[in-house]
Amino acid sequence: MEGYLNIALKSIAVYLFIVLAIRVFGKKEFAQLSIIDLVFILLISNSVQNAMVGADSSLEGGLVAALSLFLMNYVFKKISLFSKGFSKAIDGEPIMLIYQGELKSDGLKKAQISIEQLQAVVREHGVESVEMVNLAMFEVDGNISVLSDNFKVITKRKHKGHRVIGDNIA
Repeated sequence: MEGYLNIALKSIAVYLFIVLAIRVFGKKEFAQLSIIDLVFILLISNSVQNAMVGADSSLEGGLVAALSLFLMNYVFKKISLFSKGFSKAIDGEPIMLIYQGELKSDGLKKAQISIEQLQAVVREHGVESVEMVNLAMFEVDGNISVLSDNFKVITKRKHKGHRVIGDNIA
């Protein structure tokens, strides 16, 4: 039993380290996975496996490690729901990138996003240029939200040959 407690404690320590590392190094990469990011995630998980279970390669040892990770994840999510300060420390806050067509260079630096990357996201949202964007935010999940009221307004046309009398069509 002492061995399993050791596995659980080491797994929790690794979990906390990975959460902190992702928080420090940013999470933009995890919202928009590239091949490099996928390889990184796979290698990280492989590299910390031995740190969690050590020489114990038994099914029980692996299950204890996995259970510890699930429990920590559950605890973090519950705490985040009830504590804004904890949620802000773990998840961060949304960052404004564009406001009323104007780039916010401090936001781009903080989010570690280039102008070219932002322009690509704006186009992916169907907006021609940064100047047409009302608001673009780098969300806490690593995605970029783009809001623009520059859309085509579809108007209803009355059929030819009909006269409009008041609100009635004659």
